[in-house]
Amino acid sequence: METDTAFREVQRFRQRWLWSLLGGISLLMLVLGPISWGGLIVIGATAALLYSLRLQTEVRADGIYIKMWPLHRSFRRITWSEIERYEPRQYRPLREFGGWGIRWAPGKLAYNVSGNRGVWIERTNGRAVLIGSKRPEDFVRAIKEVSES
Repeated sequence: METDTAFREVQRFRQRWLWSLLGGISLLMLVLGPISWGGLIVIGATAALLYSLRLQTEVRADGIYIKMWPLHRSFRRITWSEIERYEPRQYRPLREFGGWGIRWAPGKLAYNVSGNRGVWIERTNGRAVLIGSKRPEDFVRAIKEVSES
């Protein structure tokens, strides 16, 4: 429930470099020649998807909730019994995960939209999850308070 939320963070894809790249490609396509309606639709749909993407993270009484909207319609939950260890950490999105978004690497999964800080969670099943956060210390503090109460 919303009232049980000890921590909540919503992040969006708003990096300047990303929008500059998308704008530059669009401008280049317009300058180099006529663009088809299909091309305009692809560019528009890509821009709309990137603009609407948001990572929502919550710490509640029964676990950690993650949702990358519009890719996830409902939250993904990590229960307290699934968590072996957690810590705030700095990471390299490109080197460790190949970029931003929902990223898979052997034995680990990342949810991130910007920056290089987050909370590293080691699960009892051996798989790790990294959740990007602009406030990892607050995130970890909320996990500690709620999971130990």
